[in-house]
Parts: sequence; structure tokens; C-alpha cells
Amino acid sequence: MLQSIDLAVAAEELGADGAYFRVHHFARQLGSPFPLLAAVGARTSRIEIGTAVIDMRYENPLYMAEDAGAADLISGGRLQLGISRGSPEQVVEGWRYFGYQPDEGQTDADMARGHAQRLLEVLGGEGFARPNPRPMFPNPPGLLRVEPYSAGLRDRIWWGAGSQQTAIWAAELGMNLQSSTLINNESDKPFHLQQAEQIQAYRDAWQKAGHEREPRVSVSRSIFALVDDRDRAYFGVRNQDTDEIGFIDAKTEAIFGRGYAAEPDVLIKQLKEDEAIAAADTLLLTVPNQLGVDYNAHVIDSILTHVAPALGWR
Repeated sequence: MLQSIDLAVAAEELGADGAYFRVHHFARQLGSPFPLLAAVGARTSRIEIGTAVIDMRYENPLYMAEDAGAADLISGGRLQLGISRGSPEQVVEGWRYFGYQPDEGQTDADMARGHAQRLLEVLGGEGFARPNPRPMFPNPPGLLRVEPYSAGLRDRIWWGAGSQQTAIWAAELGMNLQSSTLINNESDKPFHLQQAEQIQAYRDAWQKAGHEREPRVSVSRSIFALVDDRDRAYFGVRNQDTDEIGFIDAKTEAIFGRGYAAEPDVLIKQLKEDEAIAAADTLLLTVPNQLGVDYNAHVIDSILTHVAPALGWR
């Protein structure tokens, strides 16, 4: 976790635009993101800080709204909170150990979406709780809301969608879209084309819903510019340069997008052909954090220096 803070600081110094963190429970990594997000917010001044994604099957929406509001205020309004139904976890139905279970007739995915909708309602800032007539200290007039409240955070919630259907649902609710390196396999087309179609379906639904602001869309990719012997040793041999198809559970066939590892001039040509990257406004680079802060700073710098300018990326 301390290295994650240091890497976020390094990313800001190098000129990257954000630091986003994956969240997994029952694993020796990041299970509780808000202390880390608040710490990164206190140590940085410019970059976005976010998640990709928080599994809403595990979350109390009101408690989460308090934590998110605090982290956003500490960072000066830079929080970009990615949430979702979640991916397969380390334990079977781990959310049950956290005290949650779906209502009768619902699935765990239904429960996650219900938690997400409640979070969105609370982040809207409207009061809903009846005040105590004899409080410990004076209340403002009317019903009370969850505090701390951070104005604008509601517009910086992202939904990690695995399918076109959930992307459309996210658009209808006014959430931004995160699309990862893993989505449901819904046709025989390559991953990047399926993902581009998911993004278009999302944008169409957003426009139909009549939201006033412009949505944001991110895609995730593993991209490594091979510029020295370390890069070639780590990523030059085992390059996953084709999509992979498999089942993430008994019923869901998924497609996992290819990775990119090549000399910068080759990378630029390959990435120009990725239609989902072109359709998105934000690219999240996955980095091998187990290799330490210095090497990952090098990975980020290599993309920013040798690849991003030729593609018109910020």
C-alpha cells in the first residue's frame, strides 16, 4: 500500500493524468480502498485518483458514501470512483461473510446493482434521515443527509460493465463507463470491436436518456514499450498478442483482450488499429505493481515519452 502511494506520486511527477486501483477482498492486496485514496489525495495535487473497480456486493452504500465523500474532499474533488458487480473472487460468495445476501428471487448481481443505485441516491445530497429533536449539537433544518458531502462526486461515479446490457443500464442512470480487458463474449468479433460496440451502445443510451453533461468512457489495456533489456526480459518473450476466450463462471463466456508489448514504433501501429481505444476518452494502463515503484515508473514514462505523443494522447 505504501508503494501504491509512492507510485501515484511518481505518476503525477511524470505527467500521467491519474492513478486507479483494483480492489479485491480476501487477498493480500487492496481490499479497503478509501484509506489509500485519501492518502494519495493528500500526497498529490493534480492527478485523478480512482478505483477500477469496487465490488458493490460487499458494500454498505451509506457507509461507502461517507468514505467516498471524505476521500474526495481530502483530494480537492479529484476522486473518480469505479464500481461494479465485481469479478470472481478468492472465496465462494465472499459477500455473505460481510453480512449481505440477495433478496428472495434476486441474484448477487441484482444485489450489487441495488447497492449501486442506493449509493447514487445518497451522493445526490438530498436529506432523507429524520433528525433527533434533542441532538447532541444543532442540526440544519429539514431532513439530514450523509456527511461529509462532496458536491459533484455523483457525476464522477463509473460503472464497470461486462456486457452491452449493463453498459446501457449504466448510461440510463448517468454513470460513466469503465470497460476492462475482460468482457462478455457476445459475438464472433475480436475483443476490441466488441468493446467498441459496447461503447457505442452506451453512448446511444446516454443520448437517449437526455443527460445534460457529456459522459466519460475508459478502457483498460496492458501496454509495454520495450525500450531496454529489462522490458525485453519481462515482456519481450511471453507476449499475449491474441484475444483469449474462456468461462469466468459456469454460465458466462468471456473474452480477454490481447496485451501489447513491442518496440515503440510497432506499438504505435498496433494501437492505432484498436477501435475501442479510439472510441474511449480515457485509457487505463495496467501495471505489474509486484515489480516495484521504480520499474513501474519506468513503464509509465516509456509510454508517455515514446508512444503517447504519436497517438495524440495526453
